[in-house]
Amino acid sequence: MRIEENYSLRKHNTFGIDAKCRRFLEYASEDEAVQVAALLRSESSPYIIIGGGSNLLLTRDFEGTVVHSAIKGIRFHGNTAICGSGEVWDDVVSAMLDHQLYGAENLSAIPGDVGASAVQNIGAYGAEVKDLIERVVAIDIQTGQRCEFLHEECGYGYRKSRFKSEWKNRYLITEVYYRLSPRFEPCLDYGNIRSELARKGINEPTAYELRETIIGIRKDKLPDPQTEGNAGSFFVNPVVSRACYEALAARYEGMPHYYVDDEHEKIPAGWMIDQCGWKGKSLGKAGVHDKQALVLVNRGGASGAEIVELYRRIQQDVMAKFGIEIQPEVNIV
Repeated sequence: MRIEENYSLRKHNTFGIDAKCRRFLEYASEDEAVQVAALLRSESSPYIIIGGGSNLLLTRDFEGTVVHSAIKGIRFHGNTAICGSGEVWDDVVSAMLDHQLYGAENLSAIPGDVGASAVQNIGAYGAEVKDLIERVVAIDIQTGQRCEFLHEECGYGYRKSRFKSEWKNRYLITEVYYRLSPRFEPCLDYGNIRSELARKGINEPTAYELRETIIGIRKDKLPDPQTEGNAGSFFVNPVVSRACYEALAARYEGMPHYYVDDEHEKIPAGWMIDQCGWKGKSLGKAGVHDKQALVLVNRGGASGAEIVELYRRIQQDVMAKFGIEIQPEVNIV
């Protein structure tokens, strides 16, 4: 078990915010997770659990303990991939394809760790990881017991789970089981996947070609956190009633939308932010990416408070123009 005192979290958040925590604990096995749980139970000081920091905004130093998984390992049993919670998610996607198991291709290049995928229900380009998760293994901090949660117990929804809501900071995830398919059935009808494949002259992509196309699209649209700090998509795309959607569609011709069900539609938050004139704009050292308005960036030396001020200003403008309250996707500490 790794223990650090007065530890900088700059390398543990892709916004590049140089906040510190009083103590940093990292577990590299299930046994170490049990030890960490016992340590946390024995104290009254606050703690938070983080993944790769790609969905995290730090607004201040944290006067408590930050816990992180370093459990590695990817093994396969039939059509199931069993992955350590500290594995890098995109490495897992690559390993799945190498084992000729499919279903995760559209989730390529999403930053973060395996454990966080199960908490956040990551998704992109028409796919969500909840459709792959078979079970989640974790240590209950309150009891120190090993728990296994089947998919249906995790309460998955759009960018949410019970681990993110009522179970927040209760469990140390150790492994995630992903159920895959030995048959490749490409999902191409989202965003500009088909047009990008057509540009490459590909009509029937292989799984590797689809993965590389997704990676290319993301690289073109999203800034590299190593050069411009960011957490990817900052806001959740709001799901609205059909009546709300139809009223807005009558006012804004060509407004993009995605069918959810007969009573709901999803409207891209990035489009609304762009319509409010924020794309490429800055507020102090925090700004909105010039290619994708859904992404807030650290222009260099921004504080977490500056990014909070920016996102609240954007929220206000979107509410004033569209009557919709957009919510952050990132976890704010």
